[in-house]
Amino acid sequence: MDLLFDPQFWNGLWQIIVVNILLSGDNAVVIALACRNLPGRYRNPAIVAGSAGAVIVRVVFCLIVAWLMTVPAIKLIGGLLLLWIGVKLMVPEDDEGGDGVKGAAGLWGAIQTIVIADVVMSLDNVIAIVAAAKGDIALIVIGLVMSVPLIVFGSQLLLRVLNRFPILVAAGAGLLGWLAGEIGAGDPLVHHWVEAQAGAWGEKIAGIAGIVIVVGVGTVLKRRAEAKAAKEVEDLSAEETK
Repeated sequence: MDLLFDPQFWNGLWQIIVVNILLSGDNAVVIALACRNLPGRYRNPAIVAGSAGAVIVRVVFCLIVAWLMTVPAIKLIGGLLLLWIGVKLMVPEDDEGGDGVKGAAGLWGAIQTIVIADVVMSLDNVIAIVAAAKGDIALIVIGLVMSVPLIVFGSQLLLRVLNRFPILVAAGAGLLGWLAGEIGAGDPLVHHWVEAQAGAWGEKIAGIAGIVIVVGVGTVLKRRAEAKAAKEVEDLSAEETK
């Protein structure tokens, strides 16, 4: 019951749900592709069973990563990875046709496809979730259980919202930058130095620096990618008019 009145618990839970939703767009696409060839009566069971298996595997991964985070230097590495993930989130991706995932012919094939694809694609999610939870196993499990149904059954709605309000993507990337700064500053190798330089505000300052880095670098790379895409369209139009 104490958890219900703990602001840190609710803040961590909110962060886990947000980052898991933002980073799981590809996973939702995989689910749709894996189930598209199934008869209608098998689709929902495949989605539910595959997603449940993916949650279990992701929880196990989170436990392993949470344990690794106690090793010196791992938090620094995790922080750097989160910075990269945050920047990547802001840059438009090329359409690769769903990462080459094919529709499965049978129910068990679809379930296996969903679970295996989630394992391969979820490293960024796991690192971000563990960073948000700060090693709290209960938070990890509750956050995943709450967010996965939103991803599975609300993926199309979420996609429309994110496309209509790009600022939400930037805000999500900024959240990853904040987590990256905090987790990196909390690594045993640098924690005492950070405290000596900035006192109790060290991790907060590192979090703000993470936001600036992710949003700044992400914005620059996004503009370059958009300019490159516009140039390619312009060149193609020029060739067609010749």
